[in-house]
Amino acid sequence: MTKKNIPFAKAICYSGYRDGQSPDCGDFPTYEQVKQDLLILKNDWKSLRLYGSDEHSKTVLHVIEAEKFPFDVMLGAYVTAEVCNENCPWGGLYSDEQLRSNKQHNEQQIEELIRLANRYPAIISSVSIGNEAAVAWTDHLVPTESLINYAQQARSQVEQPITFCENYVPWLENLRPLADQLDVISIHTYPVWEFKSIDEGLAYTIANYQAVQDAYPDKQIIITEAGWATNSNGRGIESDNVNEWFQQQYFHQLMNWAQEQQVLVYFFEAFDENWKGSPDPLEPEKHWGIYHADRTPKLVMQS
Repeated sequence: MTKKNIPFAKAICYSGYRDGQSPDCGDFPTYEQVKQDLLILKNDWKSLRLYGSDEHSKTVLHVIEAEKFPFDVMLGAYVTAEVCNENCPWGGLYSDEQLRSNKQHNEQQIEELIRLANRYPAIISSVSIGNEAAVAWTDHLVPTESLINYAQQARSQVEQPITFCENYVPWLENLRPLADQLDVISIHTYPVWEFKSIDEGLAYTIANYQAVQDAYPDKQIIITEAGWATNSNGRGIESDNVNEWFQQQYFHQLMNWAQEQQVLVYFFEAFDENWKGSPDPLEPEKHWGIYHADRTPKLVMQS
């Protein structure tokens, strides 16, 4: 296969859902809300990662094109469970009818990913066929054979590099057949979810990256999620291991390393999203942004 790499850039994960909005309820950010977000981000970031080929992503692409904003985009397809996963702690069991519906949804997502990649070739710099759909704990497990089919389908119809965004562990275990079909391998690494202290954080991230690079020496390895939460209720992340000072420290260490090594890293994430996770306001899933949900900057972006 012809090798296609993704250029280095300052990169961040972007999902613009405001309070009261979510992909689950079908209430999406408006053109003006997305424009406001991108005006906040455009002086610090060049590349955005979007998770799905959905209405939100279409609005983002429209805004970038219409406003002539200097972003490029990694566009994803949000694929859902095609098989049950008894290893998921929060529910990975579905009826056969639901799994059939999910499969149809996934096929439509890949088709829309391809359509948008060809509609916006100057903006979409790479495409991802899924997100965290192969790791042991996922609630949207997709068999490797399906992911391979989606990668092959995308490769045959788009010019951009093809990737798949996943926790670093499956790349070291069962995803080698998929890796053979990809231009770029995208890993997620979260030291704080694995009970590492802030002083261990960067070294652990680099070790995760290097393990996958060693396993695939001929592939470009990038990081599509790495970050440090700023709050936690203690479930999954110790509450005394997260705050805005730790986020600032990890951010600067990681981004300095990325610049020095020219490793593409999409920092997770731009804005807090209060729709995520449990109703508990200290749920860690809600607190990964470098900006609060009201768009005021956290400590890392105040300097």
